[in-house]
Amino acid sequence: MIVGSRFVIAAAAAVAATWGAAACAQEPALPAQPVIAVTGSATASVANDRMHAWLRAETENADPAAAASSVNARMAGALARAKATPGVDARTLGYSTYQITEKGQAPRWRVVQSLSLESADFTALSGLVTRLQSADGLLLSGMQFTLAETTRRKVEDQLTLEAIRAWQQRAQQAAQGFGFQGWRAGRVAVQTTDFGRTQPMMMRAQGGAMAAGGAPVAMEGGTTDVTVTVSGDAILESTRLSPR
Repeated sequence: MIVGSRFVIAAAAAVAATWGAAACAQEPALPAQPVIAVTGSATASVANDRMHAWLRAETENADPAAAASSVNARMAGALARAKATPGVDARTLGYSTYQITEKGQAPRWRVVQSLSLESADFTALSGLVTRLQSADGLLLSGMQFTLAETTRRKVEDQLTLEAIRAWQQRAQQAAQGFGFQGWRAGRVAVQTTDFGRTQPMMMRAQGGAMAAGGAPVAMEGGTTDVTVTVSGDAILESTRLSPR
């Protein structure tokens, strides 16, 4: 009986040890080092240095050939005027011809062609737009102000360094806040965004615009907010500080 009792006790102890090991294996292992997500950013408001304008020549006529001839002549004159303006890049866009039919009216044809203009000289381009409207009969479809690609890249390069420094400062503060002496960078991403914002920068065509016989086109260059954001993991390490 004594030998049998010893066997039962030993077997029970072995089962308990096995069950305890299995239970520990099911519990999620704690990370060796805590990881926190940190974000830092830097923003700059930059004056737009590129102006875009879109104009169109359009007409309607019962004779499609006459309508096309009118648009072609006006666009040819507009292109010649644009190419003669220093610092302005010009190119034609879409060309469309379609018939319009309305009840009680004779069918007619509408012909439309668009012109894209771009320049860093706001005054020159605004004066050209005014002349194209008054002298060549073009219609202004829209305007937009942006940053030149070289300007954007230069600003983004500067902001990237600032955003990295901001990220590092936040990582250090977070580490100390959680009671750790130091940290190291894990996976980090750098992203850039920009948001156009209109500011009071009134630009008016000068000189030749008034002589062309039309009211000058008013321009607001505005600014663009460029933001660089750094986000990623900071891995806390070193000895944990003693609680205060």
